[in-house]
Amino acid sequence: MKKKLNKIAKDTNLFLKSFIKKQNNSELMSVMKYGLFPGGKKIRSKILIDIGLLLSVDYKILINVGAAVECIHAYTLIHDDLPCMDDDKIRRGKPSTHIKFGESTAILAGNSLQTMACEILATPNLKLSEKIKVDLIKKLSECSGHLGVAGGQYLDLKYEKKKITKNKIIEMEIKKTGRLFSFCCAAPAIIKRKEKKEIEFFENIGSNIGLLFQIADDLIDFKGDERIVGKKTGKDTKKGKATLISLLGYENSIKYCDKIISDIDKSLIKYGSKSKDMKDTLKFILERNI
Repeated sequence: MKKKLNKIAKDTNLFLKSFIKKQNNSELMSVMKYGLFPGGKKIRSKILIDIGLLLSVDYKILINVGAAVECIHAYTLIHDDLPCMDDDKIRRGKPSTHIKFGESTAILAGNSLQTMACEILATPNLKLSEKIKVDLIKKLSECSGHLGVAGGQYLDLKYEKKKITKNKIIEMEIKKTGRLFSFCCAAPAIIKRKEKKEIEFFENIGSNIGLLFQIADDLIDFKGDERIVGKKTGKDTKKGKATLISLLGYENSIKYCDKIISDIDKSLIKYGSKSKDMKDTLKFILERNI
């Protein structure tokens, strides 16, 4: 599993470095690269490639699309760490972008990474039809904006120190984290020109994977070692964050995750042995750094 993740991370970073090298330089570029590299485990790109394997999508195309996803992910982390958001001073074992370069510069670098994601999907080097590229950009924009990551972050901040129902917490976590995973699962289906119903099938799987990832992330915050995970832990309780752990408790949250994994496995049973990589990834998501 780690070997595959490392290969995807290496290939994605090589693509991003090559793409950036071809762009006109600017003073913001060093800040963008600081937030983008070396990057995390590339789990979103791994999910994209797992679904791509089910649908027989070319690996190089998936790496290009995954690079766009990683730009969006890096942008959201830069913004999430800001004092007006989650106020995190450490990210991936080093000072957060706003600590290193200042708040205004961090915001502009994050904005630039967001637009670079669209540039990657629009480039002529991505050998897809213009219709497919437009569909990918539209879907990624939906998953990143007020209906996705940005909207979920808004709810996350709004719900602090309030009593929130289970359904509202799930809705918030699917927006905040699940929608980007939804894109990763829908993208291969979009590339293969699948019908709307099948694209939605994969989007729903992505939402559940994102929910699993967010709960696992909350479990790490609850019990994880910040020296291992590369960021401060124990923040959710201090800030009064609305999480499923605060509502269900630690053990029941793990059981909830097990059910999510079981449901995803059942939905992919028709793909037989091709879904093994996905099963391994889901297990890794839950067990990482807890």
